Amino acid sequence: MSRAEPKIPLGADAINARAAAWLERSDREDWSESDEAALEAWLTESMAHRTAYWRLEAAWRRTERLAALRSAPAVRAVVDAPRPKRHFLMGLAAALAFVAILGASATWIFLRQANPPERTYATGLGGLETVAFADGTKIDLNTNTAIRTRMTTQERLIWLDGGEAYFQVRHDPAHPLVVMIGDRRVTDLGTQFLVQRGPHGLEVAVLQGRVWLDSPDRQASSQTSLLTPGQVATVAADRMSVTTKTAPQLTDELAWRHGMLVFHRTTLAEAAAQFNRYNQQQLVVGDAKTAKLAIDGTFPARDLAAFTNIVQDILHLHVTKRGNTTVITR
Repeated sequence: MSRAEPKIPLGADAINARAAAWLERSDREDWSESDEAALEAWLTESMAHRTAYWRLEAAWRRTERLAALRSAPAVRAVVDAPRPKRHFLMGLAAALAFVAILGASATWIFLRQANPPERTYATGLGGLETVAFADGTKIDLNTNTAIRTRMTTQERLIWLDGGEAYFQVRHDPAHPLVVMIGDRRVTDLGTQFLVQRGPHGLEVAVLQGRVWLDSPDRQASSQTSLLTPGQVATVAADRMSVTTKTAPQLTDELAWRHGMLVFHRTTLAEAAAQFNRYNQQQLVVGDAKTAKLAIDGTFPARDLAAFTNIVQDILHLHVTKRGNTTVITR
């Protein structure tokens, strides 16, 4: 049975004290799945909670590494007269709270010096790539996609600069993976999710686990959402909406991972737009009425001939090549 989590004031001192209590509890032998779920819920409540916990956990790990570097007699002396971990963590939490008041500028200078170089991964038109990390996390990049990564033992940060990526995240509650998409942020809570960033906004779809979608620069509740499996958040023109899709629908949307496109009563206009994401030869639908015709089927994303053959044979439309464009008309 999970332990009841008392409500506390949201002051910095109280948050740091609670973070210390969580970290001390997580080191106990009786730590359970329900305890971990309760910790995740507390981390989810606010960025202040997550920041306090990550900062304290990182500081504690550094002290453990320093202890390991001491000589053997010195280590034995420490073991002979241990200081309770809880008391140490509480003191450390208070010290970190004091450091926080020194100002954001000093912290920023430290972070700029401490952060490792970023790595960049990108695909071209029609390209697909899978990026695997040492922690077990994998990211599949769709066509025309670019990401930057900063993956260390202390933080897991991804920037999606454009395109579409599917994330299979190895969960670590102490170091959640964070994806930055412009002024939006996705924080994983044990997750498989899809993010697409286009010129008019972004879409986040959850297949497994949960993600926390928010904006570091906004506090309005309308800009924050906890997404669960099947939920799809769309952000456009500074507005967020959440809808639901079935598992088969989301699976079809991920067919690009295997080089395929799946259409269910899809208009020719939308089908053409999808093919154009993967091919130099661009599809053009000649008129508005033809563009509204619907088509079904599964097609290789790079095989325009397979698609245009169906358009001619089933819909009895005309297909004409004109340089780098293929025009579909009645």
